[in-house]
Amino acid sequence: MNLATGVTWGICAAATAGVVGRPFKWPEAIWAVGGAALLLLLGFMPLQAAVGAVGKGLDVYLFLIGMMLLSETAREQGLFDWVAATAVNRAGGSTPRLFLLVYATGIVTTVFLSNDATAVVLTPAVYAAARKAKADPLPLLFACALIANAASFVLPISNPANLVLYGGKMPPLGEWFGSFALPSIASILVTYLALRWSERDRIAGICERDVERPPLSAGGKAAFAGIAVTAVLLIIVSALDQPLGLPTCLAGVVTTLGVCALARRSPIALAKSVSWSVLPLVAGLFVLVEALDRTGVVGHVADALKSLATDPVRGAALSGTVLAFASNLMNNLPSGLVASTAVAQAHPPRLIIDALLIGVDLGPNLSITGSLATILWLQAIRREGEDVGFWRFLKVGSVVMVPALAAALGTRLLIG
Repeated sequence: MNLATGVTWGICAAATAGVVGRPFKWPEAIWAVGGAALLLLLGFMPLQAAVGAVGKGLDVYLFLIGMMLLSETAREQGLFDWVAATAVNRAGGSTPRLFLLVYATGIVTTVFLSNDATAVVLTPAVYAAARKAKADPLPLLFACALIANAASFVLPISNPANLVLYGGKMPPLGEWFGSFALPSIASILVTYLALRWSERDRIAGICERDVERPPLSAGGKAAFAGIAVTAVLLIIVSALDQPLGLPTCLAGVVTTLGVCALARRSPIALAKSVSWSVLPLVAGLFVLVEALDRTGVVGHVADALKSLATDPVRGAALSGTVLAFASNLMNNLPSGLVASTAVAQAHPPRLIIDALLIGVDLGPNLSITGSLATILWLQAIRREGEDVGFWRFLKVGSVVMVPALAAALGTRLLIG
């Protein structure tokens, strides 16, 4: 290993540790962007290469902008409070039933809007439901975070990382279901059972019932319609095998402007409430991965995949497991990008590629920095006055992710 490679790896490791640990409680974006900037300043990353790396995330940025605008618009118009009151009343005073309702809603949101939408759109509604029900919010919030990843390979649109791993060329929907329908069911079911068991003491008991549900305003109805139209739009765009970012961004912008006009609310004031820091965070992560790629990391990964391809079943089990844990070290978007580039070089069997996708989607349930959805979830709960540290999440994630990963990968290998 030469000096340039060693320093690059050290900076990337330090930046990743900063994102994970948040020293001085500085935002995650500072550490990712700081690491990328240091690589540029020291000459280990050419400016042109850094710009190219940032450009690779364009579709992801557009997707996030649309989802964050939809979420903030819905929040301001009281849609989350209305949904929360509805969930509490349907739970009938049962905290376990409320937990199940939240989990089921998370499945639907993740499948048809993406795991990032579950983190951004559903989490505030769930916190509001917990507050109205006078229930412990953490088990319900954990349900949002974990189902966002556990259900993220039901459809291609369920996770932006799916688009990254397949390089924008998704398998036909029939092939997708053939590969992932049963593993998704296994992932969702095992995640529910493990989380339900892990949080059993916090979930037990009764909660408030028949809480007052304020009528939904015209702006709230328009925000709900915008979210529903976005879900349909994403399914159509996915079926046409087109990028999801621009349609999502346009849907978010149009919904926001329409609702603001209806409610006579300034869209600029609304935009100031959006957590824009997630965009430089993602951009910084892409630059860090590009720096690692330039040191030959992707070539080593491609060589490993070629070696594993000699025994596809063993190779799939091992590669999916390794990528699942690796996604918690560098976030699943950049790790999916590394895997995608390596797959393009190695051309492994489809079974190995499918196992990699399960690993990059489900593995991040182990830690708070494993996926962009979990980071968005963390930002959402901080806005509500809650917080979950790295070790607290790891304690729950280790109980939930490991058996769910084994179930999903095992099911995929049995299908063949």
